[in-house]
Amino acid sequence: MNKEHLGSDFDGFLKQEGLLAECEASALKRVVAWQLEQEMKRRRITRAKLASRMKTNLATLNGLFSETDSAVSLQLLEQAALALGRKLKVELA
Repeated sequence: MNKEHLGSDFDGFLKQEGLLAECEASALKRVVAWQLEQEMKRRRITRAKLASRMKTNLATLNGLFSETDSAVSLQLLEQAALALGRKLKVELA
């Protein structure tokens, strides 16, 4: 029986398939979007109000919360954080 497999774990498999960076970026973006939504709920701020504070349109802001679009700029994330009185922290691990 052939027990050969791709990667020793799921991350290894994703890396071999060239999908690891995309999956990790999507997961990180979803975590930050979730944190922003929690802060919005805590402060009772709607997306429309947040977009206004950020001086952007609602469609752009909705892209930040989209589960299917991982392409969001650090600038947009920082603007959202600042509009909520918070600061975005990015670090290399």
